[in-house]
Amino acid sequence: MSDKEPTTVEDTTGDGDEATEAVSEAAEVTESEAVETSDDAPDTKPARRSARVLVASVVVALLMLGGSAGLAAWLYYNEYRPDKETDPAAAQVALEAAKTGTIALLSYSPESLDQDFANAKSKLTGDFLSYYTQFTEQIVAPAAKEKSVKTAASVVGSGVSQISADSAEVLVFINQTTTSKENPDGAFAASSVKVGLTKVDGNWLIASFDPV
Repeated sequence: MSDKEPTTVEDTTGDGDEATEAVSEAAEVTESEAVETSDDAPDTKPARRSARVLVASVVVALLMLGGSAGLAAWLYYNEYRPDKETDPAAAQVALEAAKTGTIALLSYSPESLDQDFANAKSKLTGDFLSYYTQFTEQIVAPAAKEKSVKTAASVVGSGVSQISADSAEVLVFINQTTTSKENPDGAFAASSVKVGLTKVDGNWLIASFDPV
């Protein structure tokens, strides 16, 4: 029994070495084949990278386009429009509104009081409109009818002192002639008024009327 044991051990060791070598060779072959397969397969990384770059470029372009549109809109509403609404042409519109409104306020005749007052009120707004309505109904109309008071106003000078997109202030110089039963020859007066304007639905209306 003891003579056969060494032989058995030696044979087992030999078989193990052969098995190990076979496994190693198989592993090397597999690794080699894997390398060759990897080398032979087309490289898809550049294509994927190019696709990502293209998508990113499109997204950036869209964002820039949207940003440009947003910037253009912001500039229009916050820069261009206010400039257009306060340029010399816009100031001239406000100036004309102040002049025609002033003449309407200070000119009336006993024969056409209702029409004259309605014309004046169409050029007013806010609290001043309420004040004018009450003042003409309670004071001016009764006096004009009783004493035949007639007034005619003209603007001899005017200028815009302040203006923004929806408000303006105009200085108006006025000549006014008033006749009545007691003074048929008329009385002449010169005055100046600071006219405050507010833009309502695109139209300049008088919101205040203060002597200066």
